[in-house]
Amino acid sequence: MTKRKGSAFLQSVHQMYDKAVAALDFPADLTRQVRDCNSVIQLRFPVRLDGEYRVFSGWRAVHSEHRLPVKGGIRYASVVDQSEVEALAALMSYKCALVDVPFGGSKGGLAIDPRRFREDELEQITRRFTQELADQGFVSPSRNVPAPDMGTGEREMAWMADEYRKLYPGDLDAIACVTGKPPTQGGIAGRVEATGRGVQYVVREFFRHEEDVKRAGLSGGIEGKRIIIQGLGNVGYHAAKFLSEEDGARIVGVIERDGAIISDDGISVDSIFEHLHRSGGVQHFHDAKFLKDGHKALELECDLLIPAALEGQITSKNAQNIQAAVIVEAANGPVTFEAEKELLRRGKVILPDVLVNAGGVTVSYFEWVKNVSHIRFGRLERRLDEARGEDIVRLVEEMTGNKAPKELTQPLLEPTNEIDLVRSGLDDTMRAGYNHVREAFLSRKEVDDLRTAAFVVALDKIARSYDEMGLA
Repeated sequence: MTKRKGSAFLQSVHQMYDKAVAALDFPADLTRQVRDCNSVIQLRFPVRLDGEYRVFSGWRAVHSEHRLPVKGGIRYASVVDQSEVEALAALMSYKCALVDVPFGGSKGGLAIDPRRFREDELEQITRRFTQELADQGFVSPSRNVPAPDMGTGEREMAWMADEYRKLYPGDLDAIACVTGKPPTQGGIAGRVEATGRGVQYVVREFFRHEEDVKRAGLSGGIEGKRIIIQGLGNVGYHAAKFLSEEDGARIVGVIERDGAIISDDGISVDSIFEHLHRSGGVQHFHDAKFLKDGHKALELECDLLIPAALEGQITSKNAQNIQAAVIVEAANGPVTFEAEKELLRRGKVILPDVLVNAGGVTVSYFEWVKNVSHIRFGRLERRLDEARGEDIVRLVEEMTGNKAPKELTQPLLEPTNEIDLVRSGLDDTMRAGYNHVREAFLSRKEVDDLRTAAFVVALDKIARSYDEMGLA
């Protein structure tokens, strides 16, 4: 990706926005207000590494503050630029509104290839970046809350949280300044898997609606469906793992930086994941055909294509060759505006990113609530659930005069824990989000695709917020 592509990404998001706004009764001034970012900061700061000063460039964009705090990840990538950060911030606003997460949208990026630095160097850089962002008010538990994104994870979030605490030792909610932290540092169970798990829940909900499945030219449920997945990072790995191991889908293709592997018999997700981290690529993986031009694997026949890597992977150049019945956008912006028009013309179904990958921000919201409430989920009700389960078992045994089998009573006797609550809340959120989009798609004659339906639902909520605050 180049800087020009970052601009193209922003333009594509704006085109999608304009298409949705055309289906709404938006005043012209509000249309401009909601579309563009409220503020963007560019930072250039030096860090002394091995006795020499290195200068780094980073950005943080705030798209909409109709809800506070604003929320969005921090991306570490050598090719990140301001346009990309602005596009991602806008998508965060729409995403949060769509799934009823009460945050505005933000996004950050640091132009750095993290693979080229030692861990101690990355820590220095991250802490200095945090200082610069906090000094400008772009990190705060009440105003702007970063999270992991491409190139960052629990480790970087722990560094950022610790640095913020040092800067503001009197802030009672300092631990909530970022989400995606390790569970031992105020994080929440299930956050690492959250985006991939959310992908699974949306796909499950899609297959619960026979009419939707039929519209895509498919039938039945997830079991046996052939999936090609692009990008086996955190999101792609978990989505592929859950869909194959828990729902019976067959992963027939995996696309990575060095190429792609294809096997109609199915690919073990854990096996290829281990091979990828051991060798740095997918080449030489056993029992699968290797394609040097991995991008061509996007065009192979399958039921579900899950682009889970970078934006702009399906464009006007290859859209006419895509054979998948359903494109599940696990990444942000993998299908361009022009490519989408061609795919829709050919009858393809696109489950849009603004819904599909909202699992990460949903569970980040749960983590933020946990942090500002200063109590872990399940602490109040855990033993009550256990006691109620015992009462139910006792009642059944007294009424039947028989000892209940252990395999049936054990689930009732196990109290609800944090991961159970997180998965339950995430499942409910993703299912509700899909059905809101589906309802808009089916009920509005001016809406002819799921992305526009998703944008319409989100923008209607944002506009209502502005109106209720007296700003519209």
